Amino acid sequence: MTKPKVAVFDFACCEGCQLQIVNMEESLLDLLNVVDVVEWREAMSEQSEVYDIAIIEGSITRPQDEEKLQKIRKKAKILVALGACAVSGGLLSLKHAFSKKELGQIVYGKDGKMPHLDSDNVKAVGDVVKVDYEIKGCPIDQKEFSYIVRCLAMGREPFLPSYPVCVECRTKENSCLWEKNEICLGPLTRAGCEADCPTHGAPCVGCRGYSEDANPEGMKTILNLYGKKPADMDSRLELFLRKTKEPSHA
Repeated sequence: MTKPKVAVFDFACCEGCQLQIVNMEESLLDLLNVVDVVEWREAMSEQSEVYDIAIIEGSITRPQDEEKLQKIRKKAKILVALGACAVSGGLLSLKHAFSKKELGQIVYGKDGKMPHLDSDNVKAVGDVVKVDYEIKGCPIDQKEFSYIVRCLAMGREPFLPSYPVCVECRTKENSCLWEKNEICLGPLTRAGCEADCPTHGAPCVGCRGYSEDANPEGMKTILNLYGKKPADMDSRLELFLRKTKEPSHA
């Protein structure tokens, strides 16, 4: 069987999701048995105009990036958004909370007036082109990445969990961080990361977006139960979940 050709591209991001792939080490070598990587700036100098699967990391911030992404979409049979920046705009979307003038002054000081620092709104990959699959997270989960790529290579539809991170926490028998006076977004956030952050004592920040049955309004009950107010959770939501669509319960 001919291995599908894979090309990896990056736009505005820290490239941390690609580093997750590089850090797979021996597992990455196993994955290369089922796919043929023909372009990946992070790991190789070769380039190709022919590929079956395009994997895109990063958000889209400039008109020239949109043009490049549209060309990639035309060539690829399958397009995969890699990580929170590609899926929802990621942390870069926080700039929308500020005016361009204010943002320039905060970040660059007296150099904030330089014209090349003026960029368009941050867009997710799916705001510009059709996305076939999403690999969520900031950064992505290595096992989930390997599983999805293997499924695509074999022509199978990957099963992606729609339930919240809390389910994975219970499976691992983790102590609930709400009981430790932490505000954890596990009840709202889509699983698939094996509850990595709560397992290591850090509250979930929602980097994987809303779970299918997430109920942000219902979180008020949890907040009341633990003596918290909605305002206590607002800053946590701002990081990732403000930029993703709430599930429809119609």
